[in-house]
Amino acid sequence: MRDHDLPALERRSRGKSRFDDDEPQFLKRGRPTEPPADPDGEPDPDTGDRWSSWDDAVHGPEPHPAWLVTELAARDTELGVLKTGKEADVHLVRRAVPDTDRSCLLAVKRYRDPEHRLFHRDAGYLEGRRVRRSRENRAMAGRTAFGRQMIAGQWAAAEFAALARLWEIGAGHDRIAVPYPVQLRGTELMLEFVGDAESGQAAPRLAQLRPAPAELRDLWAQLVEALRVLARAGYAHGDLSPYNLLVHRGRLVVIDLPQVVDVVANPQGPEFLARDVRVVGAWFAARGLPTEQADPATLTGELLREAGVR
Repeated sequence: MRDHDLPALERRSRGKSRFDDDEPQFLKRGRPTEPPADPDGEPDPDTGDRWSSWDDAVHGPEPHPAWLVTELAARDTELGVLKTGKEADVHLVRRAVPDTDRSCLLAVKRYRDPEHRLFHRDAGYLEGRRVRRSRENRAMAGRTAFGRQMIAGQWAAAEFAALARLWEIGAGHDRIAVPYPVQLRGTELMLEFVGDAESGQAAPRLAQLRPAPAELRDLWAQLVEALRVLARAGYAHGDLSPYNLLVHRGRLVVIDLPQVVDVVANPQGPEFLARDVRVVGAWFAARGLPTEQADPATLTGELLREAGVR
């Protein structure tokens, strides 16, 4: 990010009445969405199902969770929309093996067609991310159609890589919760569905809750520990807010990581981290967390030290 971009970034943060610009939409049973184009054939005309895409995708960390359906005989059924946003939409898909009880729900994040996506805030986040070939770099810098497709691929790949690394960290130490990254195919990312598997109801965002004092303190402690884990891994979330934190059965789950920032390699990494802390700290303070517990300057300094930034 150029230096003159920072005031604009800060103005957008101060001027917004909400903490992020995604429009939350919960599952609409009456409005199923069209499945994506299947390179291997047409959907079943009777059901709209498609064969599982597991075989030709990049897979998440091993060992795969026991709940995950990996059989190639499985079918993917579109159930509806979980959330819409400027860069991507999230859909609910059931992957099931016909005539068996093997099934799982997946949240499928599809980055928009490069002609319709709004790359309104990508310049700063992409600092520190480089591709080797100069043609690709020029295309991305010039926002050509090819360049926009390259950026969309970077968003998906960056989110998949960050989730995979954080999942492995969390699985070992249980100090950060993220959805399991099931698979990556181009600009489509399949994730563990976080919510009620029976009803298909997604876990609520933190922004939707009005926690009691004891729960508020517990959620803040979970958030601080998650931020420490991110910092030790060299990351700032980059767009952290109560709208991309879920609360599932009392556990805080960090989501929406396409813009994850390398705190060291990105020249504005420390500023992104500081903004993350300010935004979530302001939400907790507004709901009664004592100011001394949510002091943004103190926490930011601690996290930068964890990340090795002096």
